[in-house]
Parts: sequence; C-alpha cells; structure tokens
Amino acid sequence: MKAKMFRALLPLAIVFTMVSCSSDASEANSTDNKVVTSYNYNQVELKLVTLVNNHRASLGLNTLEVINHISFKSEEHNIYMIDNKVVNHDYFQQRSNNLVQVLGAERVGENIAYNYQTAESAMAAWLNSPAHKANIEGDYTHLGISVSVDETTGKKYYTNMFMKKKS
Repeated sequence: MKAKMFRALLPLAIVFTMVSCSSDASEANSTDNKVVTSYNYNQVELKLVTLVNNHRASLGLNTLEVINHISFKSEEHNIYMIDNKVVNHDYFQQRSNNLVQVLGAERVGENIAYNYQTAESAMAAWLNSPAHKANIEGDYTHLGISVSVDETTGKKYYTNMFMKKKS
C-alpha cells in the first residue's frame, strides 16, 4: 500500500519541484549584483537622515546623499538581527563588498543601535560613542538608513551605513 502511494506521488513531487524552483526566479530576487532603486522610508529614518546631515553641516562637513540601495542593505541587516535576536555587525564585510561592487564604493562604515525610542536618542548615543561619531563625521559622500521594529518585542533596530563613492 505504501509503495503504491509512493509511486503515485513521486511524479507529482518531481513536477512540483521542477516548476517551483528556477534559477531565473532566484536571480531576479537577488540584490547581490543589482542596484535596488526603491525604498520606503519611515518617519524615524527620515528624521535620522536630517539629524546626521544637520550635524555634519554644523561642523562644516558635506551633507550625505541618501541611496536607496544602501538603505535596503541596512534593512536586510536589521531583519537578520531581529530574526537571530542579536545586535552586531555580522556579515558587514559582505554588505561592504556589495556596495563596492554594485555602487563603486571606495570606503564603507556602519553604525547600529538597538532599542532607542526616537531618532534623537539613537543619534545622541552614536555621538556619545567615539567610533560611531567618527562614522557620522567621516569622509563619506552617501548614506543609507533603516529602522525596523521587532513585531514580537516592539523594540527598534537601527542600521546606518556610510559610503564614499570613488571619484
């Protein structure tokens, strides 16, 4: 009985597997070699861009242009941190390499934060940390930002990436 059922279902399983998986579909969803051009910014993200650029301008530094692809890569990292319940810079080198290959970055930096309720409080924490402050005030031309909320805890995860584009 089991053997007959197995023989009857095996062809269906093979057909389903072949139809549901294709290299074209997986490549279309990959951002490894393509520039992501669309990103929907929330109010906290927009506020942080303003805070970073206002701080830089107050020091006589150039303001940074937002690139949606960098924000998308930042969001991917937030999702990773939420899914794995960690706050860290895991896989930074892969994100950095992506910005070098896809956007022509010369240099990349990254700030992360966790559980700050407002853009202002996250920015204040970054400015009180020498390494984070150095990124905010660094020799960069572009940035991306993502602030994501863990739906189960309500806590916010922040990733802010900086990039200097090759001249």
